[in-house]
Parts: sequence; structure tokens; C-alpha cells
Amino acid sequence: MGNTNISETTFQKSKKSLSRRYLELIIALTISAFLFNLLIEPSNIACGGIAGVAVILKHIYKWSSPISIFVISMILLIFSYMYLGKERTKGTIVASLTYPLLVEITSHITKYVVISTDDMLLISLFIGIIGGFANGMIYKTGFSNGGFQIVSQILYKYFKVKLSLSTFIINAIIVIIGGYFFGITMVMYAIIVLFIQSIIIDRVILGVSKNKAIYIVTSKGEKVKDFIIDQMKHSITIFNVKGAFLERKREVLLTVIPTREYFVVTESIKLLDPDVFFVVNDAYEVNGGR
Repeated sequence: MGNTNISETTFQKSKKSLSRRYLELIIALTISAFLFNLLIEPSNIACGGIAGVAVILKHIYKWSSPISIFVISMILLIFSYMYLGKERTKGTIVASLTYPLLVEITSHITKYVVISTDDMLLISLFIGIIGGFANGMIYKTGFSNGGFQIVSQILYKYFKVKLSLSTFIINAIIVIIGGYFFGITMVMYAIIVLFIQSIIIDRVILGVSKNKAIYIVTSKGEKVKDFIIDQMKHSITIFNVKGAFLERKREVLLTVIPTREYFVVTESIKLLDPDVFFVVNDAYEVNGGR
């Protein structure tokens, strides 16, 4: 009976988690759709992806952007099923079907909200920030936003081309084609958008680092330990290591501190041992410890 209750509770939590992930996915896609209609399409910034291709196709052939996005998404979805299989394709179906629909629904907002595109730098900044936030939300849900990411996954599966490299090449091709039709200045704005998006996506997925992990190699180990434990009230983990050059055994001290204490700790360590060697990394998640 106890096991049954545990199983039911786990199932309910899993179902709730899945529902929440779908809700977050829809919210992120809705933000992306508003962004496309209010900023990307009016400004003609072909900043990669299906949205960039839709902007180019509308400029050349006057095709409806929602239809272009839908057709391209369906073609890529078919390729996903053919080359990546049924299981891998499942995660892209919702985004591939929902995004073009949301672009069509939100397209009517342009009748009521018109944003001036005179300041293209400001437009680029907002596209990069909002687009990065929306894409970061999608990646955090565990689902795929479909699109040309499917092509990158196929290239990786069959030709072992790195996902980051193939994504860069695909976006670069779209940006260059957009530059041919909209001018070199638009290429520069598109690069700004892609650069900002990459930063924001990382921040959304990893979060903003609130802690720093410090690895310390010092000959004044006892003084450093006393300072960190007694004065700063942080714990320390000690690793016994051997240097590769002189092959001497030494201790490496690891401590995790709040970012706001970074300068206090590092400057104090330098005073305790002018010859100290330390490495500082961002610690995005810290669990346990004192």
C-alpha cells in the first residue's frame, strides 16, 4: 500500500512538472511571436533561424510570414522524423506547430501597437535581450524549439559536426543572405542580436552566479584556513595534489563564498600570502555544506 501511494505521488508530481513545462514553453513561444511581429519583421533584421528566413521570403516574394514559418517548420519536422527518429521528433512537435499559429494570432497586434524602427541599435538590443530570454526559457523546459536546430542535430548524428558550429554556420548563411537584400548595416545589427542572445540564453539557463568557488594553493595554508573558517564563517575542502613540474605534494583549498565577499576574501588571502596562487570560478548552484 505504501509503495502504491509513493508511486501515485510521484506520478502526480511528474504530471504537474510536465504541465508546467508545457505552460512555460507556450509562454516562451508567445513572447517570441510578439517579438517577431513587433520588432523583427518591421525592422527587417534577418538574425538567423526560421524567423530570419521568413523575413527574407516576405521581402522577396511577399509571402505571409506565419505561412512561411509553418511550411518550413513542417518540412524540418519531416526531416527530423526521417533522420532522427520518432522519439527525438516528439520534443519538437509542440513548438513546430504552435509557434506559427502564435505568430498568426499575434500579428494583429501591429494594428494597435506600432514601434518606430528609427533607432535600429535600440531595436537590436531589445530583440537580443527578449529573444535570448524566450529561447532560454524554451531550453530550460527540456523541449526543442525545432527549426534549424533539427538540421544541426542531423549533421551531428551522421557527420559528427558540432552543434555549436553547425548552428553558427546556418545562422551566418541566413544573416549573409539577409545582408544581400537589406544591406550590410543590417548584417551588423543581426550580429549584435545574435551576440546578445547567446549571452542572455546562458544567463537564463544557468542563472546569475551568486557564489564564487575559489581554489587556493598556498604555503600559508593554516593562516588561510583560519581566516576563511573563523572570520568569514565558510567551510573549506582540502585536496592533496602533486605538482607536475616539481612533483611536490601540496594542498589545494576549496571554498565557496557569496559573490559580494569576493574582493574581501581575495585581497585578504593576498595579504596573508603574497605568493598565493588561486583560481576563481562562478558557482551557479551550491547545495549542502555548512
